[in-house]
Amino acid sequence: MNKSFSRAASAMLSVGAAVAALTLATPGYAQSSGPIKIGVIAEAQAVAGSSIPQAAQMAADEINAAGGVNGRKIEIITYDDHSSAAEAVRAFQRAANEDHVNAVIASYISEVVLALEPWTGRLKTVMVTPGAASDVITQNIAKDYNNLKYTFHGYLTSTSLADQVCDASKDLLVKDLHMKSAVVMSEDAAWTTPLDAEYLNCLPKIGLKVVDHIRFSPDTTDFTPIFNKIEGEKPDVIVTGISHVGVQPTVQWKQQEVPIPMIGISSQATNSSFWNDTNGATEGVLYQAVSGPGVAVTPKTLPFVAAFNKRFGNNPSYCGYTAYDEVYYIADAIKRGGTDPDKLVDALEKTHYVGTIGTVEFKGKDSPNPHALKIGGTTIPGLMLQWQDGKQINLWPANVANGKMKFPKFIKVGSAD
Repeated sequence: MNKSFSRAASAMLSVGAAVAALTLATPGYAQSSGPIKIGVIAEAQAVAGSSIPQAAQMAADEINAAGGVNGRKIEIITYDDHSSAAEAVRAFQRAANEDHVNAVIASYISEVVLALEPWTGRLKTVMVTPGAASDVITQNIAKDYNNLKYTFHGYLTSTSLADQVCDASKDLLVKDLHMKSAVVMSEDAAWTTPLDAEYLNCLPKIGLKVVDHIRFSPDTTDFTPIFNKIEGEKPDVIVTGISHVGVQPTVQWKQQEVPIPMIGISSQATNSSFWNDTNGATEGVLYQAVSGPGVAVTPKTLPFVAAFNKRFGNNPSYCGYTAYDEVYYIADAIKRGGTDPDKLVDALEKTHYVGTIGTVEFKGKDSPNPHALKIGGTTIPGLMLQWQDGKQINLWPANVANGKMKFPKFIKVGSAD
């Protein structure tokens, strides 16, 4: 064989190999046919996280049954991160580089989402969180929009959550029960830092003096000394920020018969399995949520809950509602803008979608919290529910309430007017 021909052929083969390698590494947005792939990275074994892949799959099945997106089916690819940021990062890299997903729905844990956020820019892959709350997620986007614009906050920020707890407490506790003092009790985590800061700001404004602020490790197993301390301070209410710690504070609150009601954020309490998980100890606990069983936030809410219950045997947690909505509005954005990541970002920024939790719209790039959900009014109203006799009853706001507040006998509160 001619040596020059051999060298030329060898060079062509090298170029071909390089092109093949580049093709293999190309993210999913390069695909123009075949299924639309949405990766779902979640804490599948957690009480709250288990609803994420279930609800996402349900939405995809419904969309596919209706013809898909421009004739293309949606394929959900799930990854269990086992509540580990390191495992979540590996899953995200696999989703983008190997499975070529067009978008990712990821996690209810703020530390996990914060670890994933830089990778959305590095791999130019859109990510929407169905449950993480830390304000830092969207504050990061404001600081580095061009690189981090691929992240969207599909749940309320911690500050927004605290404001909703204060608004509900003003009506339910201060106005109706004449409460005057509170202890803030939160787990020490990324999402509770801005939550507690806003609690300390908004509770005094509604008439609840904060007599103590307690932050505990999410690994805490014995809450006896914490509750003993709180009882000694005699507050009218305990305002909570509870998620990763699980059932223990609720179970011990009942076992000790702490005579002080609990209200606030308790993400595990949003799942209908929480009654059995705590053996009924959650009776009387008040918790904020974006939606709930029996509450028609929009015309889509109750049909979703009924279908989810029929398929999986329980009601969704708070991030089940959001994950379900996210598949729908990601699909809508792809229909409008295609799968190129930058065009998909543009389409998502224009989202106006009536979902199960309200009307989803995102704050603009000039906001201090770009891509955070707009709340209030016709967007995301928020609720305050209470566990009563094994059921989740909504108490606030009044226009969608389906019951009245009541507490176990060991709870000491003033009489409602």
